[in-house]
Amino acid sequence: MSQSHAEAFAPPREADDERRNLVGLSRAELAAVMAELGEKPFRAKQLWHWIYHRGETDFAAMTTLSKDFRARLTETHVVRRPAVNQALISKDGTRKWLLSLPDGQEVETVYIPEEDRGTLCVSSQVGCTLTCKFCHTGTQRLVRNLSPAEIVGQIMVARDDLGEWPKDDSEVPAEGRKITNIVLMGMGEPLYNYDNVATAMKIAMDNEGLSISKRKITLSTSGVVPEMEHCGRELDVNLAVSLHATDDETRSKIMPINNKYPLKMLLDACRNYPGTHNARRITFEYVMLKGVNDSDQDAKRLIRLLKDIPAKVNLIPFNPWPGSFFECSDAARIKRFADILSAAHISSPVRATRGDDILAACGQLKSESERKKKSERAAAAGA
Repeated sequence: MSQSHAEAFAPPREADDERRNLVGLSRAELAAVMAELGEKPFRAKQLWHWIYHRGETDFAAMTTLSKDFRARLTETHVVRRPAVNQALISKDGTRKWLLSLPDGQEVETVYIPEEDRGTLCVSSQVGCTLTCKFCHTGTQRLVRNLSPAEIVGQIMVARDDLGEWPKDDSEVPAEGRKITNIVLMGMGEPLYNYDNVATAMKIAMDNEGLSISKRKITLSTSGVVPEMEHCGRELDVNLAVSLHATDDETRSKIMPINNKYPLKMLLDACRNYPGTHNARRITFEYVMLKGVNDSDQDAKRLIRLLKDIPAKVNLIPFNPWPGSFFECSDAARIKRFADILSAAHISSPVRATRGDDILAACGQLKSESERKKKSERAAAAGA
């Protein structure tokens, strides 16, 4: 992404409160803030523990800090997460939070509980850079990138709501956590906001804070080829690629990014993604669209495309949303597609739809304010 593009969609400065938010600062940045305040580096370590291990937002409660220092911090700094505008719970236990940001923009975050894990789906942009035709989020124009504070803040909000912060300095055992996995699959294209995403994920992975293993973090991209290797080398997280078609003509129609980074270029980048091997495969997301990408020929082409790539294919039944013009492939067709892949020894689970009753399923995220604006515009046009 060019510097001018990054600047055009950069997060705004928080004008409503002159105090600086400590959430989202890297360890080095937090140490620099302490130096500005005339404090020694160990203060940064103490604050890091309170903010990311204990989840504390009130300086007055950070009892390992001196009273004078706590008072000074209260005057000049804050520990702020995004505000929860709305919290919804699906009949299947999926949770969705509509979060309000300091400039009034909104994003959505989704938590999916399962028997063996709890997955938090995190957003990286307000709206989306891309305009994938089957995706509800893609109908919301890109407003701006999220800051590291707004990205890591989504994890912290979820921990608040799920009651997952320890009540003392003891460690929360990994097997007892509700949030075990992070997927950057919410609103936006993470690799078009890479620097902020990388800062946030380094905070999430820090062993003295949120302590989420890099093996439990998956970054999903629609195929921003130039940033893929950089991401693998710097973050070493799992990669998921939104593929959704097996030929350039079809993929370009439903995913315009394919015009810039066509299939050969994308799949070569997947082959070269650092750390990929048979025990750590790349996940390819494939939404099943009736009559578009679900034929036997598509399945066989997909097998050829993924040759020499340690791969798993997630088959996703299309989740309808208001105004969508695609249909989901029939259950029998999806099974036939999966069987062809399985016969070629490619793992191809069919993803169960979760949270569709609260528009929290894959491809359905779009901030409530945008839905309301669209309905208001439609009403005005009718009048």
